[in-house]
Amino acid sequence: MQGPAGYAFNRTRRICLASHLMVADTYWSRLAGLMAIDPAKFPAGRGLWIAPSHGVHTFAMRFPIDVAYLDDQKNIIYLAHNLKPWRVAPVSMKAASVIELPENTLKSTGTAIGDEIEITLGQSAPTVA
Repeated sequence: MQGPAGYAFNRTRRICLASHLMVADTYWSRLAGLMAIDPAKFPAGRGLWIAPSHGVHTFAMRFPIDVAYLDDQKNIIYLAHNLKPWRVAPVSMKAASVIELPENTLKSTGTAIGDEIEITLGQSAPTVA
């Protein structure tokens, strides 16, 4: 995955979802997503923000992922936990973008529908005391 990088921070829970967030914002990068990526290259702390997007698929993927659907204000409107390879996630016309995260990230961070997500590009993730 190449392109701009930043972080995704759950402002509601005050916890980082992805300290290294890549962006898929072109037709081809959104289509490819995490297809054929080695699971070792998508460990905890990684993420892929797909914008715009109303949903995702996991065709040609080799590992399960968590998916957070965001509205245009970057509030979570739907969560897909442990989406296995070769599946199609639900489509939500209310979603403006999605964040793909390593499996169990949403559960381990307590992330829930309604949480406000901060996405910042070109900067490191904040440290929370």
